[in-house]
Amino acid sequence: MKKLIYLLVLICILVGLYSSSGMTYEQQSLVPQLQEKLSGKPLDQTLSNLKIPYWGITVSVEERGYYYFVEFLLRKGAHFFIFGLLASMIYLVLPKFTFRWITAAGLTLFVAIVDEYHQSLTGGRTATLQDVALDMAGALTFLIIFRVCLLFGKRKKIR
Repeated sequence: MKKLIYLLVLICILVGLYSSSGMTYEQQSLVPQLQEKLSGKPLDQTLSNLKIPYWGITVSVEERGYYYFVEFLLRKGAHFFIFGLLASMIYLVLPKFTFRWITAAGLTLFVAIVDEYHQSLTGGRTATLQDVALDMAGALTFLIIFRVCLLFGKRKKIR
């Protein structure tokens, strides 16, 4: 029963990824909602100190503006989290075998590359290797945390 639930979550993630990578930037933009919800620009001073190198440019509040920078952080955080969750669900759906986590990471890498390619076919969107690297950073982070939790869980059962 658990595997079925994991499989359904996995399918939902894949459908969500396919849907979102097929949308233009304008269809996905969070800026109007951010302008409404964050009208007082919370953490503006702190965020103004951040400068993030990305795809040959430096992304910052100064370069993009407050709301576009916050959106950038949310989008990149979503890449990290969603692909971490995706890798975890793939891991849980796979049958138990020695290198299951490597297989889960490899399948997640495949999905990340296909997702970027699909995105490149959408007007106003670009595919970047940096997004694939970010996706894989999330996937590997989640898989490592997951594996460590499993190891500690097994040790508690033994004692």
